[in-house]
Order: sequence, then structure tokens, then C-alpha cells
Amino acid sequence: MEFKVEKAVLDAGVKIVFVVIQGLDNSKESYEWHAHREVLLNDLLERYKDVDVHQDPILEGFNLLHDHTGVKRRKNIPASENLIKLLQKHGSLTYINKVVDIYNLISLDSKLALGAHNIDRVSGNVTLRFTDGTERFVPLGQTEPVAINPHEYSYIDDSNEVLCRLEIRQVQKTLVDETARNVFYIVQGNDATSDELLHQTAQKIIDLTTQYCGGVGEIIIPTVV
Repeated sequence: MEFKVEKAVLDAGVKIVFVVIQGLDNSKESYEWHAHREVLLNDLLERYKDVDVHQDPILEGFNLLHDHTGVKRRKNIPASENLIKLLQKHGSLTYINKVVDIYNLISLDSKLALGAHNIDRVSGNVTLRFTDGTERFVPLGQTEPVAINPHEYSYIDDSNEVLCRLEIRQVQKTLVDETARNVFYIVQGNDATSDELLHQTAQKIIDLTTQYCGGVGEIIIPTVV
């Protein structure tokens, strides 16, 4: 599998690296992870208690990225901003499984947009590019395709199927559940994020996931096309 990014997407202000972790075990509960997540959640609750997301350069950077690419703000809340709002509202995050839980907490910590996908369900390679409107898109939780707008940066496999629309909506096809063994991660930033932060966050995904789920990870810089 190869990872590619369209130069026009980079020029628009998207920053991206990928992580691949192979041979992980997402099927077993971990009391150690649940204890660690409580500590992390308490720290994050305190950090975001009074935050104004629009005054934070990284969080607002995703909204500015949407503005620059013609994406309407009201219906397209960036993933990391949405997680913070959920944390503020409920005082916690819903536990789904270890892999998803780990990257959600790392997303909250870094403010970057993260996502995970089951590699074994991907058709060929993955390219981050602008849509042309012909792509197949079945959002997470749905069973039938829905229309996708042209000129939205999205992660698309070789079958012309969207795996993640912008950084906000993943899909049913590559859902990471307890059976997932091989996973790739999106680590996406914007003009307000440094390359160092992207790489530090990617390494943190590898470190925490392999600690609690096993497997072997690597950071991948996509080929520019």
C-alpha cells in the first residue's frame, strides 16, 4: 500500500503524515489502559475547561482551512474541535474500543485531526486529494452511498471510494472494530501546526497503541502527486 497527497491539497494548507501499525490486538480489554485514560481525561478536562476554540490557533486553523477551500463552517465542525465540545459537555468520552479510544485522546491532547482505518478493507492505495463529485461515499453508521461535493479534500482509495471526508467524517468500509489487526492512521494539521507536532503526535500514536495493543508501527510521509 502507498500513501499519496495531491500537491494542490498541500498548497491549500493541509499538513499530513500517516501512521501504519500492523499486527495489533484490539480485541481484549485492558484495565491498565482504562486507568491511564482516566488520568488523561481529568487532565484534559482541566485544560479545556474555559477554552475558546476560535481563539486557539490550531483549532481555528481547521476552520480557516475550510474557509479557504470553500467548506461551510456551520455543518462541518473540525474533528478535534468536536471532540473538545463533547468532552466539555459530558465530562468524558464514550469508550468504543482501545484503538479508537487511544487516538481520540491523542487528538484531544495534540488538537490535530486524527482518524484510524482498517487496512485490510482498503482497495489499493490511499490518496489525499480534492474530490470531483464522482466518488462513492458511505459515511460511518450508514449503509447507502450519499452524494459528495466536488473540491473537498478527502482520503480516497483506488476504487474511488472516500475513506474520510475532509478531516470530519469517516466511513463504514474501513471502520476499526475489535477484529482489526492492521490499521493506518491519518495525522492531519493545518497552517498553524508545525511539522514537529505532526511527527511527535504520530510517534505518540505508535507508542501508546503498541503499548496497549501490541503490533509494530511506522510513520509514513506521503508521496506528492
